Amino acid sequence: MKIRRASAAVAAVAAGALLFSACSSPAADDEPQTEDTAAESMETEQISDPCKVDTGTTETAEGEVKYSVGEDEFLGYNTLTPETYSTYNSAVTERIQGLFWYFGVDGTICHDENFGTYEAISEDPLQVRYTIADDAVWSDGTPITYADFLLDWATQAITADGAVTEDASEEALFNSISGLTLGDYVPDGPQADAADAKTFQYDYERVYADWEILVSTPLPAHVVAEQIGITTEELVTAIQEVDMDVLEDAVEFWNTGWLSETPGELPDPALVPSSGPYMFKEDGWVAGQSITLTANENYWGPPAATQDVTFRFAAADTHVQALQNGDLDVIEPQATVDTVDQLEQLGSQVTVTTGQTLTWEHLDFNFNNGIFSESLDAREAFAYCVPRQKIVDDLIKPIDDTAVVMNAREVFPFQTEKYDEIVAESYDGRYDEVDLETAKEKFAAAGLEEGTEVRIGYSAPNPRRADEIASIKASCDQVGFDIVDTGSPEFFDKDLPNGDYEVALFAWAGSGQKASGQNIYATGQPQNYGGYSDEVVDEAWETLASTADEAVHVEQTKVIEKQLWDTLFGIPLFAHPGVGAYSSDLENVRDTAAQSGIVWNAEQWARAS
Repeated sequence: MKIRRASAAVAAVAAGALLFSACSSPAADDEPQTEDTAAESMETEQISDPCKVDTGTTETAEGEVKYSVGEDEFLGYNTLTPETYSTYNSAVTERIQGLFWYFGVDGTICHDENFGTYEAISEDPLQVRYTIADDAVWSDGTPITYADFLLDWATQAITADGAVTEDASEEALFNSISGLTLGDYVPDGPQADAADAKTFQYDYERVYADWEILVSTPLPAHVVAEQIGITTEELVTAIQEVDMDVLEDAVEFWNTGWLSETPGELPDPALVPSSGPYMFKEDGWVAGQSITLTANENYWGPPAATQDVTFRFAAADTHVQALQNGDLDVIEPQATVDTVDQLEQLGSQVTVTTGQTLTWEHLDFNFNNGIFSESLDAREAFAYCVPRQKIVDDLIKPIDDTAVVMNAREVFPFQTEKYDEIVAESYDGRYDEVDLETAKEKFAAAGLEEGTEVRIGYSAPNPRRADEIASIKASCDQVGFDIVDTGSPEFFDKDLPNGDYEVALFAWAGSGQKASGQNIYATGQPQNYGGYSDEVVDEAWETLASTADEAVHVEQTKVIEKQLWDTLFGIPLFAHPGVGAYSSDLENVRDTAAQSGIVWNAEQWARAS
């Protein structure tokens, strides 16, 4: 292995047992289970077990289960680019792409030992050894190996200048949503004996708070190699030696070769092999309608319970009716008062689930251009007129009477003790209530003129967000703003990345991560769409991300939250209440608070026999 960059200063971190405290999937009961008893016990097990439980499935049943994550069209097999990275797209790709871990229903990090195992074999320095299952193969029969994970590392480590990252601030060679974070922490890359090795090791230069989930879902290295006319072994060598003549070709395919630019046209099956329980079904994509996955016959783990899973591209306001009609079997509609009432009226034909989620609504300013980019006074004028409490009272409390205005970004109100501690030291309540007089003073101080247009963009159609903007307009137009609803089906594809908005209204879907916010709020990070930059925030994220010490995480989160409020990165609104519903003849459907949504265990969904 020839990869090496000049050694950066190594942070001395006494990680101790913190590195080994992450949760894994609980061991199965000692009492053997038959197929019948496993199925009967799932309802009891799922109450206490956040991870997937054994449902007793031994073979795939004929049939189809239909689900919709929303109206957004499928974007591509590679969901790790900024253009494709969304819960809409990953709802599909996570069914066909395997990994060592996944998030359980409460954000617990669960281990998928069907895919392989991993363990931290050293604390200081941090060293993690991964072992891919011997029988783990892509659906085309090619073994899943070290080469796949080396490619994954390269996409998050090699700079546009043909070097391994020095501090993750350089321009990346690959168009990865994760930027250069992995290379910054593991500059030598994964180590293994051969390209086809099943075991490899990560040697961290410094501790990373989310080390357990830093390794992402691999894409097939052998496909990239074939597409650029070399062998997998030659691709491995090119990555190890940072051979730009080869890597530039690899980059071109990785960035664009898996994007689906023409809706309805699936790539050649040879380009998109599966490493999960499902795979693309031949001719299974109907543009504007749906995409269907079918069971992967070469999957080595528990078989998919139902042959086909179809993802329909249906607007959120159609889901309840579609469930009633049988056009959908499982829905996760936006939690509105009307939605809950409609579901209750369907009676016993559907099962309804409710719960708290790790997804939260927010308004983000555009710092790249426009009236808010350079003026704190302008941002404050807007913040003082946004009726956050009214939005929660009118739209959220009728669904979840425990709902409150959210005053943090990295912790949630239902995480009561930590949330209260962090908010108490980071936010003084100044924007809790509408203050039109102060808003007008700030409006004048910013030099804004009556009728100043503020475009609020979001992914439309979305009735609740339309209602949120209507409430904001009713309040903020009194200050002098002209609030304009610019919701569009192309918001995430065009408006957000192109900066065609003054304020963006959307939600971040959280999980059990500790340092994921660095990708959103730190300077130059891939998900920092608005172009926000602040040295205090950047430094705090570096400190937080470089330790496994929970006490440090809490203290740095206080610093981050306070600075985001003081500089007004944006305005948090509320944590989403969760509502799911499914046909009562389905078994093994489980809701989750994590970003993967109710579809997280779709391979276990089965019709009642």
